Amino acid sequence: MEISVIKVLIPALVSFILGIALTPILTHYLYKYKAWKKRSTSVSIDGSPAPISQKLHNDEQKKTPRMGGIIIWASTLITTLLFWVVAILWPNEVTSKLDFLSRDQTWIPLFTLMLGAMVGLVDDVYAVLDRKDYKAGGLSLRTRLGIVSAAAIFLGWWFWDKLDVTSVGIPFMGPLEIGILVIPLFVLISLALYASGVIDGIDGLSGGVFGSAFAAYALVAFFQSQFNLAAFTAAIAGAILAFLWFNIPPARFYMSDTGSMALTLALAAIAFMTDSLGQGIGISALLIIGFPLVATVLSNIIQVASKKFRGKKVFLVAPLHHHFEAIGWPSYKVTMRYWVLSIMFAIAGTVFALIG
Repeated sequence: MEISVIKVLIPALVSFILGIALTPILTHYLYKYKAWKKRSTSVSIDGSPAPISQKLHNDEQKKTPRMGGIIIWASTLITTLLFWVVAILWPNEVTSKLDFLSRDQTWIPLFTLMLGAMVGLVDDVYAVLDRKDYKAGGLSLRTRLGIVSAAAIFLGWWFWDKLDVTSVGIPFMGPLEIGILVIPLFVLISLALYASGVIDGIDGLSGGVFGSAFAAYALVAFFQSQFNLAAFTAAIAGAILAFLWFNIPPARFYMSDTGSMALTLALAAIAFMTDSLGQGIGISALLIIGFPLVATVLSNIIQVASKKFRGKKVFLVAPLHHHFEAIGWPSYKVTMRYWVLSIMFAIAGTVFALIG
Protein backbone atom coordinates (compact mmCIF):
# COMPACT_ATOMS: atom_id res chain seq x y z
CA MET A 1 0.00 0.00 0.00
CA GLU A 2 2.84 2.41 0.87
CA ILE A 3 4.45 2.14 -2.56
CA SER A 4 1.05 2.65 -4.21
CA VAL A 5 0.50 5.88 -2.29
CA ILE A 6 4.01 7.08 -3.12
CA LYS A 7 3.45 6.13 -6.78
CA VAL A 8 0.50 8.53 -6.90
CA LEU A 9 1.89 11.39 -4.80
CA ILE A 10 5.37 11.70 -6.32
CA PRO A 11 4.16 12.43 -9.89
CA ALA A 12 1.92 15.18 -8.51
CA LEU A 13 4.88 16.74 -6.73
CA VAL A 14 7.23 16.39 -9.71
CA SER A 15 4.75 17.89 -12.20
CA PHE A 16 4.14 20.81 -9.81
CA ILE A 17 7.87 21.51 -9.50
CA LEU A 18 8.33 21.23 -13.26
CA GLY A 19 5.43 23.61 -13.85
CA ILE A 20 6.91 26.19 -11.47
CA ALA A 21 10.30 25.84 -13.16
CA LEU A 22 8.96 26.08 -16.72
CA THR A 23 6.74 29.11 -16.17
CA PRO A 24 9.44 31.83 -16.24
CA ILE A 25 10.68 30.47 -19.57
CA LEU A 26 7.19 30.31 -21.07
CA THR A 27 6.09 33.73 -19.83
CA HIS A 28 9.27 35.30 -21.21
CA TYR A 29 8.32 34.25 -24.73
CA LEU A 30 4.59 34.86 -24.31
CA TYR A 31 5.23 38.48 -23.33
CA LYS A 32 8.03 38.89 -25.83
CA TYR A 33 5.78 37.92 -28.73
CA LYS A 34 2.67 39.60 -27.24
CA ALA A 35 0.63 36.41 -27.17
CA TRP A 36 -2.68 38.05 -26.36
CA LYS A 37 -5.70 38.92 -28.45
CA LYS A 38 -5.06 42.15 -30.33
CA ARG A 39 -8.71 42.89 -31.06
CA SER A 40 -11.87 42.62 -29.02
CA THR A 41 -14.04 39.56 -29.56
CA SER A 42 -16.57 40.08 -26.78
CA VAL A 43 -19.69 38.38 -28.08
CA SER A 44 -22.36 36.24 -26.50
CA ILE A 45 -22.43 32.46 -26.83
CA ASP A 46 -25.02 32.84 -29.61
CA GLY A 47 -22.87 35.33 -31.51
CA SER A 48 -24.73 38.49 -30.49
CA PRO A 49 -22.94 41.51 -28.96
CA ALA A 50 -22.09 41.24 -25.25
CA PRO A 51 -21.73 44.82 -23.98
CA ILE A 52 -21.92 43.87 -20.28
CA SER A 53 -19.20 41.28 -20.63
CA GLN A 54 -17.03 43.70 -22.58
CA LYS A 55 -17.56 46.37 -19.94
CA LEU A 56 -16.59 43.93 -17.16
CA HIS A 57 -13.38 42.77 -18.78
CA ASN A 58 -12.55 45.32 -21.48
CA ASP A 59 -10.38 42.76 -23.25
CA GLU A 60 -9.14 45.35 -25.71
CA GLN A 61 -6.98 46.84 -22.96
CA LYS A 62 -5.84 43.63 -21.31
CA LYS A 63 -2.31 42.57 -22.09
CA THR A 64 -2.36 39.17 -20.45
CA PRO A 65 -1.02 36.35 -22.65
CA ARG A 66 -2.92 33.23 -23.63
CA MET A 67 -1.46 29.71 -23.82
CA GLY A 68 -0.67 29.33 -20.12
CA GLY A 69 -2.17 25.86 -20.44
CA ILE A 70 1.12 24.79 -22.00
CA ILE A 71 2.46 24.60 -18.44
CA ILE A 72 -0.16 21.99 -17.55
CA TRP A 73 0.21 19.54 -20.40
CA ALA A 74 3.96 20.03 -20.81
CA SER A 75 4.61 19.35 -17.12
CA THR A 76 2.34 16.30 -17.21
CA LEU A 77 3.97 14.94 -20.37
CA ILE A 78 7.51 15.47 -19.10
CA THR A 79 6.66 13.87 -15.75
CA THR A 80 5.12 10.83 -17.46
CA LEU A 81 8.07 10.36 -19.81
CA LEU A 82 10.59 11.02 -17.03
CA PHE A 83 9.37 8.13 -14.88
CA TRP A 84 9.16 5.91 -17.97
CA VAL A 85 12.73 6.72 -19.10
CA VAL A 86 14.16 6.28 -15.60
CA ALA A 87 12.53 2.84 -15.37
CA ILE A 88 14.16 1.88 -18.68
CA LEU A 89 17.63 3.29 -17.99
CA TRP A 90 17.85 2.22 -14.34
CA PRO A 91 15.58 -0.81 -14.03
CA ASN A 92 14.96 -1.99 -10.51
CA GLU A 93 12.04 -2.78 -8.28
CA VAL A 94 11.43 0.84 -7.24
CA THR A 95 11.71 2.53 -10.64
CA SER A 96 9.56 -0.10 -12.33
CA LYS A 97 6.82 0.38 -9.74
CA LEU A 98 6.94 4.17 -10.02
CA ASP A 99 6.61 4.06 -13.82
CA PHE A 100 2.92 4.72 -14.53
CA LEU A 101 2.92 4.80 -18.34
CA SER A 102 0.85 1.76 -19.27
CA ARG A 103 -1.20 0.73 -22.27
CA ASP A 104 -4.24 -0.35 -20.29
CA GLN A 105 -4.57 2.71 -18.05
CA THR A 106 -2.68 5.79 -19.24
CA TRP A 107 -2.30 5.66 -23.01
CA ILE A 108 -5.86 6.85 -23.70
CA PRO A 109 -5.98 9.78 -21.23
CA LEU A 110 -2.47 10.83 -22.28
CA PHE A 111 -3.48 10.71 -25.94
CA THR A 112 -6.62 12.77 -25.31
CA LEU A 113 -4.68 15.29 -23.23
CA MET A 114 -2.10 15.85 -25.97
CA LEU A 115 -4.64 15.83 -28.80
CA GLY A 116 -6.66 18.54 -27.10
CA ALA A 117 -3.47 20.44 -26.28
CA MET A 118 -2.25 20.50 -29.88
CA VAL A 119 -5.60 21.49 -31.39
CA GLY A 120 -6.05 24.14 -28.73
CA LEU A 121 -2.52 25.42 -29.33
CA VAL A 122 -3.25 25.92 -33.02
CA ASP A 123 -6.42 27.80 -32.12
CA ASP A 124 -4.53 29.99 -29.64
CA VAL A 125 -1.80 30.82 -32.15
CA TYR A 126 -4.39 31.94 -34.70
CA ALA A 127 -6.28 33.86 -32.02
CA VAL A 128 -3.31 36.11 -31.23
CA LEU A 129 -2.43 36.87 -34.83
CA ASP A 130 -3.03 40.47 -35.88
CA ARG A 131 -2.99 40.34 -39.66
CA LYS A 132 -5.25 42.20 -42.05
CA ASP A 133 -5.92 39.00 -44.00
CA TYR A 134 -7.01 37.10 -40.91
CA LYS A 135 -10.08 37.52 -38.71
CA ALA A 136 -8.99 37.48 -35.09
CA GLY A 137 -10.55 34.92 -32.81
CA GLY A 138 -8.87 31.62 -33.68
CA LEU A 139 -10.42 28.61 -35.31
CA SER A 140 -14.16 28.84 -35.90
CA LEU A 141 -16.48 27.23 -33.36
CA ARG A 142 -17.68 24.83 -36.05
CA THR A 143 -14.12 23.72 -36.76
CA ARG A 144 -13.31 23.17 -33.09
CA LEU A 145 -16.52 21.27 -32.45
CA GLY A 146 -15.85 19.15 -35.53
CA ILE A 147 -12.36 18.25 -34.30
CA VAL A 148 -13.59 17.44 -30.81
CA SER A 149 -16.42 15.33 -32.22
CA ALA A 150 -14.12 13.41 -34.57
CA ALA A 151 -11.65 12.71 -31.76
CA ALA A 152 -14.48 11.66 -29.43
CA ILE A 153 -15.96 9.31 -32.03
CA PHE A 154 -12.59 7.62 -32.44
CA LEU A 155 -12.02 7.34 -28.70
CA GLY A 156 -15.57 6.15 -28.08
CA TRP A 157 -15.05 3.49 -30.72
CA TRP A 158 -11.77 2.49 -29.06
CA PHE A 159 -13.51 2.05 -25.70
CA TRP A 160 -16.26 -0.01 -27.33
CA ASP A 161 -14.26 -2.09 -29.82
CA LYS A 162 -10.78 -2.42 -28.30
CA LEU A 163 -11.54 -2.28 -24.59
CA ASP A 164 -14.93 -4.03 -24.77
CA VAL A 165 -16.68 -1.25 -22.87
CA THR A 166 -20.39 -1.86 -23.50
CA SER A 167 -21.93 -0.66 -20.23
CA VAL A 168 -22.00 2.25 -17.83
CA GLY A 169 -22.09 2.07 -14.07
CA ILE A 170 -25.40 3.03 -12.49
CA PRO A 171 -25.25 4.12 -8.84
CA PHE A 172 -26.40 1.41 -6.41
CA MET A 173 -27.64 -0.76 -9.30
CA GLY A 174 -24.62 -2.07 -11.15
CA PRO A 175 -23.70 -1.80 -14.84
CA LEU A 176 -26.25 -0.98 -17.51
CA GLU A 177 -25.57 -2.54 -20.93
CA ILE A 178 -25.80 0.04 -23.73
CA GLY A 179 -23.60 -1.64 -26.35
CA ILE A 180 -22.47 0.58 -29.20
CA LEU A 181 -24.23 3.56 -27.62
CA VAL A 182 -21.02 3.94 -25.63
CA ILE A 183 -19.69 5.84 -28.65
CA PRO A 184 -22.32 8.61 -28.81
CA LEU A 185 -22.27 8.83 -25.02
CA PHE A 186 -18.55 9.55 -25.07
CA VAL A 187 -19.07 12.14 -27.81
CA LEU A 188 -21.83 13.85 -25.81
CA ILE A 189 -19.76 13.99 -22.62
CA SER A 190 -16.69 15.24 -24.50
CA LEU A 191 -18.63 18.03 -26.19
CA ALA A 192 -20.31 19.03 -22.93
CA LEU A 193 -16.99 19.17 -21.09
CA TYR A 194 -15.37 21.09 -23.93
CA ALA A 195 -18.18 23.64 -23.73
CA SER A 196 -17.40 24.04 -20.03
CA GLY A 197 -13.90 25.26 -20.93
CA VAL A 198 -15.27 28.82 -21.00
CA ILE A 199 -14.88 28.74 -17.22
CA ASP A 200 -11.37 30.05 -17.97
CA GLY A 201 -12.79 33.58 -17.81
CA ILE A 202 -11.67 34.98 -14.45
CA ASP A 203 -8.20 35.04 -12.91
CA GLY A 204 -7.64 31.83 -10.95
CA LEU A 205 -11.07 30.32 -11.62
CA SER A 206 -10.32 27.48 -14.03
CA GLY A 207 -7.27 26.23 -12.13
CA GLY A 208 -9.18 25.75 -8.90
CA VAL A 209 -12.12 24.04 -10.57
CA PHE A 210 -10.09 21.67 -12.75
CA GLY A 211 -7.56 20.97 -10.01
CA SER A 212 -10.29 19.80 -7.63
CA ALA A 213 -11.87 17.59 -10.29
CA PHE A 214 -8.64 15.83 -11.27
CA ALA A 215 -7.62 15.35 -7.65
CA ALA A 216 -10.99 13.70 -7.00
CA TYR A 217 -10.59 11.31 -9.93
CA ALA A 218 -7.07 10.47 -8.79
CA LEU A 219 -8.61 9.29 -5.51
CA VAL A 220 -11.37 7.38 -7.30
CA ALA A 221 -8.85 5.60 -9.55
CA PHE A 222 -6.62 4.85 -6.55
CA PHE A 223 -9.42 3.12 -4.63
CA GLN A 224 -10.24 1.14 -7.76
CA SER A 225 -6.63 -0.10 -7.70
CA GLN A 226 -5.97 1.62 -11.03
CA PHE A 227 -2.72 2.98 -9.65
CA ASN A 228 -1.20 3.99 -13.00
CA LEU A 229 -4.29 5.99 -13.90
CA ALA A 230 -4.34 7.52 -10.42
CA ALA A 231 -0.68 8.58 -10.76
CA PHE A 232 -1.28 10.12 -14.18
CA THR A 233 -4.37 11.99 -12.97
CA ALA A 234 -2.47 13.20 -9.90
CA ALA A 235 0.30 14.45 -12.19
CA ILE A 236 -2.26 16.54 -14.06
CA ALA A 237 -3.58 17.90 -10.76
CA GLY A 238 -0.06 18.86 -9.69
CA ALA A 239 0.57 20.61 -12.99
CA ILE A 240 -2.72 22.51 -12.63
CA LEU A 241 -1.61 23.74 -9.20
CA ALA A 242 1.62 25.05 -10.74
CA PHE A 243 -0.45 26.87 -13.37
CA LEU A 244 -2.75 28.21 -10.65
CA TRP A 245 0.21 29.62 -8.72
CA PHE A 246 0.75 32.08 -11.57
CA ASN A 247 -2.90 32.44 -12.58
CA ILE A 248 -4.23 33.82 -9.29
CA PRO A 249 -5.13 37.54 -9.48
CA PRO A 250 -3.52 39.30 -11.19
CA ALA A 251 -3.02 36.47 -13.67
CA ARG A 252 0.31 36.22 -15.42
CA PHE A 253 -1.38 34.29 -18.23
CA TYR A 254 -4.62 32.53 -19.11
CA MET A 255 -5.12 28.83 -19.70
CA SER A 256 -6.92 29.37 -23.04
CA ASP A 257 -7.80 26.58 -25.47
CA THR A 258 -4.51 24.69 -25.35
CA GLY A 259 -5.21 24.07 -21.66
CA SER A 260 -9.00 23.88 -21.48
CA MET A 261 -9.40 21.60 -24.49
CA ALA A 262 -6.64 19.30 -23.21
CA LEU A 263 -8.14 19.08 -19.74
CA THR A 264 -11.78 18.64 -20.77
CA LEU A 265 -11.01 15.83 -23.22
CA ALA A 266 -8.71 14.12 -20.71
CA LEU A 267 -11.37 14.44 -18.01
CA ALA A 268 -13.91 12.71 -20.26
CA ALA A 269 -11.49 9.84 -20.88
CA ILE A 270 -10.66 9.49 -17.18
CA ALA A 271 -14.36 9.46 -16.26
CA PHE A 272 -14.82 6.53 -18.66
CA MET A 273 -11.69 4.80 -17.36
CA THR A 274 -13.10 4.91 -13.82
CA ASP A 275 -16.49 3.57 -14.87
CA SER A 276 -17.06 -0.02 -16.02
CA LEU A 277 -13.33 -0.57 -16.66
CA GLY A 278 -12.69 0.14 -13.01
CA GLN A 279 -15.94 -1.47 -11.93
CA GLY A 280 -17.13 1.94 -10.76
CA ILE A 281 -19.48 4.80 -11.60
CA GLY A 282 -16.99 7.37 -12.87
CA ILE A 283 -19.39 8.76 -15.45
CA SER A 284 -22.25 9.33 -13.01
CA ALA A 285 -19.82 10.80 -10.47
CA LEU A 286 -18.78 13.39 -13.06
CA LEU A 287 -22.08 15.20 -12.56
CA ILE A 288 -21.09 15.85 -8.95
CA ILE A 289 -17.30 16.11 -9.16
CA GLY A 290 -17.55 18.45 -12.12
CA PHE A 291 -20.69 20.29 -11.02
CA PRO A 292 -19.16 23.78 -11.48
CA LEU A 293 -18.40 22.76 -15.08
CA VAL A 294 -21.91 21.34 -15.48
CA ALA A 295 -23.41 24.58 -14.14
CA THR A 296 -21.32 26.56 -16.62
CA VAL A 297 -22.67 24.62 -19.59
CA LEU A 298 -26.26 24.66 -18.30
CA SER A 299 -26.17 28.42 -17.79
CA ASN A 300 -25.15 28.92 -21.41
CA ILE A 301 -27.86 26.55 -22.66
CA ILE A 302 -30.53 28.22 -20.51
CA GLN A 303 -29.44 31.70 -21.63
CA VAL A 304 -29.49 30.87 -25.34
CA ALA A 305 -32.80 28.99 -25.11
CA SER A 306 -34.44 31.78 -23.14
CA LYS A 307 -33.31 34.47 -25.58
CA LYS A 308 -34.55 32.40 -28.52
CA PHE A 309 -37.92 31.28 -27.20
CA ARG A 310 -38.77 33.95 -24.61
CA GLY A 311 -36.99 36.92 -26.10
CA LYS A 312 -35.23 37.78 -22.87
CA LYS A 313 -32.29 36.66 -20.77
CA VAL A 314 -32.28 34.67 -17.55
CA PHE A 315 -28.80 35.82 -16.49
CA LEU A 316 -27.30 39.26 -16.94
CA VAL A 317 -24.34 37.54 -18.58
CA ALA A 318 -23.61 33.92 -19.38
CA PRO A 319 -21.83 31.78 -18.34
CA LEU A 320 -22.83 31.84 -14.68
CA HIS A 321 -19.57 33.12 -13.17
CA HIS A 322 -19.82 36.30 -15.23
CA HIS A 323 -23.41 36.77 -14.03
CA PHE A 324 -22.11 36.97 -10.46
CA GLU A 325 -19.63 39.62 -11.57
CA ALA A 326 -22.40 41.54 -13.30
CA ILE A 327 -24.51 41.71 -10.12
CA GLY A 328 -21.60 43.24 -8.24
CA TRP A 329 -19.43 40.44 -6.86
CA PRO A 330 -15.71 41.22 -7.12
CA SER A 331 -13.94 38.73 -9.37
CA TYR A 332 -11.83 37.43 -6.48
CA LYS A 333 -14.98 36.63 -4.50
CA VAL A 334 -16.41 34.68 -7.45
CA THR A 335 -13.13 32.78 -7.81
CA MET A 336 -12.73 31.89 -4.14
CA ARG A 337 -16.33 30.81 -3.72
CA TYR A 338 -15.99 28.61 -6.81
CA TRP A 339 -12.86 27.11 -5.25
CA VAL A 340 -14.75 26.29 -2.07
CA LEU A 341 -17.67 24.78 -3.97
CA SER A 342 -15.34 22.86 -6.29
CA ILE A 343 -13.55 21.25 -3.37
CA MET A 344 -16.81 20.33 -1.65
CA PHE A 345 -18.33 18.89 -4.83
CA ALA A 346 -15.10 16.98 -5.45
CA ILE A 347 -15.29 15.46 -1.96
CA ALA A 348 -18.99 14.66 -2.35
CA GLY A 349 -18.43 13.15 -5.81
CA THR A 350 -15.55 11.01 -4.57
CA VAL A 351 -17.65 9.65 -1.70
CA PHE A 352 -20.50 9.03 -4.13
CA ALA A 353 -18.20 7.14 -6.50
CA LEU A 354 -16.80 4.98 -3.71
CA ILE A 355 -20.11 3.98 -2.15
CA GLY A 356 -22.14 3.81 -5.36
